[in-house]
Amino acid sequence: MSAALKPIQDYSLLTDDECDVRIQAAKKTLGERCVILGHHYQRNEVFKHADVSGDSLKLSKYAAESKADYIVFCGVHFMAEVADILSRPEQVTILPDLAAGCSMADMANLKNVERSWQELNSVLNADEQITPVTYINSAADLKAFCGRHDGIVCTSSNAEKVLNWCFDKREKILFFPDEHLGRNTGYRMGIPQEEMVVWDFSQPLGGLTEEQIKSAKMILWKGFCSVHQMFQTKQIDDFKKKHPDTIVIAHPEANFEVCEKADYVGSTEMILKTVREAKPNTRWLVATELNLVNRLKEEVKDQKKEVHFMSPTVAMCSTMFRTDPQHLAWALENLVEGHVVNQIQVASDDKLMAKKSLDSMLSLF
Repeated sequence: MSAALKPIQDYSLLTDDECDVRIQAAKKTLGERCVILGHHYQRNEVFKHADVSGDSLKLSKYAAESKADYIVFCGVHFMAEVADILSRPEQVTILPDLAAGCSMADMANLKNVERSWQELNSVLNADEQITPVTYINSAADLKAFCGRHDGIVCTSSNAEKVLNWCFDKREKILFFPDEHLGRNTGYRMGIPQEEMVVWDFSQPLGGLTEEQIKSAKMILWKGFCSVHQMFQTKQIDDFKKKHPDTIVIAHPEANFEVCEKADYVGSTEMILKTVREAKPNTRWLVATELNLVNRLKEEVKDQKKEVHFMSPTVAMCSTMFRTDPQHLAWALENLVEGHVVNQIQVASDDKLMAKKSLDSMLSLF
């Protein structure tokens, strides 16, 4: 007979060091039955316990291939949903803290996207002319929406490949929920700015004229990552006045002007790879989340590389930060006792269609 469920309140007063000991013990007991996935933006106190770390694409692929019984996702809600969609039916996906969401993902919901699709259909034949693309930073029901309309999911790693796939199928793209990833990717593919319009779901016809909709190649949802909008071109200019040799690298969720001033633009995996492979005695100004930048700074300092965070103020993913050692210890120790807490289960209808759109993405590799 297993012990009673351990309440989270019992863990709230534990120190991080105490949690470390208990996490390590639980991991040892669970062994290969449990895998901990950690996103690059996760806080260090939790990230260090990850068996596998990476960006959304890498972790999604791992979830699809994992042999573990339990997938404990140290990230945010949409990431755990993807793991549940791609993993085998008998596998269990756990999010240590259910409050770990994503403000960008919340900027597009199914009701508003379906209404927008209907409005687009009043101007043109959306199902014949538009391919819906949802950034992986979105809810499962939006991935299912894309599946139902022969659309696809993208990540910041593969957005250009995905857009090329879409344009081979139809002439237009509806891209949600992040307008900046859409614009920055489209522009680098040669799409003129005037052919990328912003759809404001709070306005009739997205605030656009029928002519704007008909002439657009990309219709970009009005959404953004609050962390990446803290980076501004003035920060680059001010830093380069002091250090003219600085190399600037930015995540494509940053605004267009910052990405235009950057020497490199890419996903978290690309940022890490580029700086790791750079020559010694180089200086980098990085526009992405603080935890990743701080870890990278420590990792390459012995190689005589200097890594600087672009924003003068803290730009940390507050929802990612909710997953702490206390919640991770609680989830793992309950697993040891045979109790599953905070299981993420996508509804069966949504799972089928969401998997279709995710499989379309994964088939490009």
